[in-house]
Amino acid sequence: MNAPLPAPALRRLRPSIAIIGAGPGGLAAAMQLAATGARVTLFEKDEVVGGRTRTLTSPEGYKFDLGPTFFLYPRILREIFTACGADLDEEIDLIQLDPQYRLIFEGKPNTVLDATGDLDKMEAAIAAIAPKDAAGVRRFMADNRWKLDAFKPVLEQPFSTAARMLGRDVLGSLPQLRPHLQVDDDLKRYFSDPRIRLAFSFQTKYLGMSPFKCPSMFTILSFLEYEYGVYHPRGGCGAVSDAMARVAERLGVEIKLNTPVDRITFQGRRATGVEAGGQHVPADAVVINGDFAHAVPRLVPDRIRKAWSDRKIERARYSCSTFMLYLGVEGELPQLSHHNVLLAETYQENIRQIEGGVIPAVPSLYVQNPTVTDPSMAPPGHSALYMLVPVPNLRFGADWRKETKPFRDLAIKRLETLGIHDLESRIRYERVVSPQGWQDDFSVGYGATFNLSHDLMQMLSFRPRNRFNDTEGLYLVGGGTHPGSGLPVIYEGARITTRLIQEDLALAAGKLPAALAPQGANT
Repeated sequence: MNAPLPAPALRRLRPSIAIIGAGPGGLAAAMQLAATGARVTLFEKDEVVGGRTRTLTSPEGYKFDLGPTFFLYPRILREIFTACGADLDEEIDLIQLDPQYRLIFEGKPNTVLDATGDLDKMEAAIAAIAPKDAAGVRRFMADNRWKLDAFKPVLEQPFSTAARMLGRDVLGSLPQLRPHLQVDDDLKRYFSDPRIRLAFSFQTKYLGMSPFKCPSMFTILSFLEYEYGVYHPRGGCGAVSDAMARVAERLGVEIKLNTPVDRITFQGRRATGVEAGGQHVPADAVVINGDFAHAVPRLVPDRIRKAWSDRKIERARYSCSTFMLYLGVEGELPQLSHHNVLLAETYQENIRQIEGGVIPAVPSLYVQNPTVTDPSMAPPGHSALYMLVPVPNLRFGADWRKETKPFRDLAIKRLETLGIHDLESRIRYERVVSPQGWQDDFSVGYGATFNLSHDLMQMLSFRPRNRFNDTEGLYLVGGGTHPGSGLPVIYEGARITTRLIQEDLALAAGKLPAALAPQGANT
């Protein structure tokens, strides 16, 4: 008699993953985890995806980016889309800008520099302001190309232990990264005129930091703009979030909008799921994409968090905040380029004031006028104006109920420096987000728009870890974890976190369902 055939192997159940927050990090993680075969549920407390990377639309038809206003270094997101069986350029219309932005150095008269990735034109523009500094442009680019090559392995790896910071790649990168210098000091090797140094260093504000305190490794921010371009996604940066959500849903991700998570459940130190809408949703892994200082104290019991206790979070160092104006304006604004940065004569004093908790009396500001590139951002014959003014975060105790109206008037008055004198009478829609609004309406801890500060003692292993400290089965994505803030960096952080979850749950990286795999891909 023949021996009985062995029973067919039971197919391993697909791991379930709960992601809290549909910001750029949460969306990127959801896409990648679903592409490896996990069952992913994405919980979002708001009615739209994107977090701060969303598009605001007024009843009159004006559209505004809420937070980020441009797209930089698309390589990382393009690779994520490809790994998920999608084509970034088919999903999103990315318009490369030239000039990338207009810098206005306030003075009598103002000095204007239209920054461009065309290095011949950039050298000529700099020579018109500071003739000796034109020769530094290509040296700066060559050195930062080398610096990025040294820094990339550091950015792309998790720092799960403090000992990891003594690895060969980290120690080997130190000569190029020069961590003992600040950005402005490093730029003195190329440019003697402080205005030209500002042209290559104001980008530290993308991290909410001062170029006079930010570690010199972050000169790569301006390098990335000139090397790879600055892009406007047609329809605003929210279009990128919407495209990510589409791809995620095609991969089977369940996106639950208007569904805040009340808490994460634990057995000991291991996350076992989430409670949302009065129900417990079990999960093999939980990912937090909410703002770190806001979400973690609310979702994770303090007794579990020894490395990042409530006390440690309260004492951490945070970025500045921003005062925002979203203005629907009748008529066009030919005085403005797409991106405009007004750098006050008292720029350095501005920074000292903000760091000391003083609201600047003569602030620098950033203005986006996207309709010069993308008319879809406003009704015909109108403009959608976005204004951002750096201000102190809420740790300093300003009462924005009292400060909002006078500061709003001051910000609009500052536009006269850019040649705009009749704006008030042309405003047809207006929305203000103060630091208090960032905290109350958008769940940003301390109103610190750019999250935890990026000083050396809050980077790498000193930053909250992607596999969250002191826990099991709980992970972080977003600006509050390694490698830090800024869209390309957040996307890279989501790749790091995804790889860790793949390792921990034995998911098969790069294995798309056959129906979703591009021609020739592994299935």
